[in-house]
Amino acid sequence: MVIVGGGKAGARAIVGLRGYGWEGSITLINAENLMPYDRPPLSKAAITDEAEPLPTSLLDLDMMTSLNVNHMRHTSAIDINRGSQTITLSNGSKVLYHRLLLATGAAPRKIPLEGGERALTLRDFADARKIRHAFATGKSVAIIGGGFIGLELAASATKYGCKVTVIESQPRILMRGVPDEIAGHVAARHASAGVTILTEVSVVQINPRSVVLTDDREIDAEILIAGIGAAPRTALAQKAGLAIDNGIACDTKMQTSDPFIWAAGDCCSFPHPIFDNMRMRLESWRNASDQAVTAVENMMGASRDFTAVPWFWSDQYDLSLQIAGVPGLGLSTVRRNLRDGAFIVCHMDADGRLVGASGIGRGNTIARDIRLLELLIGKKARPSAVQLSDANFQLKGLIKTDIAA
Repeated sequence: MVIVGGGKAGARAIVGLRGYGWEGSITLINAENLMPYDRPPLSKAAITDEAEPLPTSLLDLDMMTSLNVNHMRHTSAIDINRGSQTITLSNGSKVLYHRLLLATGAAPRKIPLEGGERALTLRDFADARKIRHAFATGKSVAIIGGGFIGLELAASATKYGCKVTVIESQPRILMRGVPDEIAGHVAARHASAGVTILTEVSVVQINPRSVVLTDDREIDAEILIAGIGAAPRTALAQKAGLAIDNGIACDTKMQTSDPFIWAAGDCCSFPHPIFDNMRMRLESWRNASDQAVTAVENMMGASRDFTAVPWFWSDQYDLSLQIAGVPGLGLSTVRRNLRDGAFIVCHMDADGRLVGASGIGRGNTIARDIRLLELLIGKKARPSAVQLSDANFQLKGLIKTDIAA
């Protein structure tokens, strides 16, 4: 068994293979010179903690040794010969595979303007350290992109006393899958921390210490950060002739167009059985883990569909935001007000089916209800608006009932 990619999906696959009884060899090809580590802390703790950060290991050296993994660090896979089932590495050596898992992740998108190369991006531990050391009291920070990464970095920058401006080309921040009322709540919290959010404007010129916008305003930018999304890393798969469709194209079992190759995580797209086989690509920590589990089972000879409900979270300041399902499929919403100002927006399709839930609150105030709503989404449930809007109604009671059509 060979795994390309040392992130969450790759690490989870290793544990899964041994857990499901694979006794043969496991080789991990990892382009970084580190043990597999967790990425969610990179935009938060790795930047804001007082102590110099260390990677949050998913598998340390002792664990890799006990799992008997051949860990090829600081090495990239540059070619796959599907006929001979051989991988060529950047050091010129070759590795044979019986089954192959591609967990190559995604790469931050670059700013396509002259001077765009000075913009920092965040994807790995080295990026986080670079941003951490750049932040300092009084520094002007311009962040292009009002998505989750950009906003998490904005929140982190305020802890250093930076002057932060977020520049978003869309009418509001968090346009992808987050309802207006939650986005407005997040924007207000950033404003209270001193962050300036500019919407419906784009950068047209990058200067050494500033950027110029489409409305001719010039914004101070001693530190420039690009948070404009990520592109799936598909070059290796594409070179090997695998099908590509907004990522490495997989079926419901996370198998690629080659019967001996699977993919998991940010690098791949797949049809989701719970959402009428709509093809999607998910960039989230838990998705990478869940897909790796499904891929490993099928690499071991099972035939299991990937049916986990999408789930994502973001921590900004004292707020926790969680999203379950695919809110963008909803045509109507029901609001569920919880304690301490927390609330959840439930998203329903044309048939009244629950397809998404978006919540925001302090601490763990939304966690339990979001988890129950996630289970209901997985059941293709159609709870009533009265049940969803009443915070005293116990959603747990619906889990065991047959409320799906």
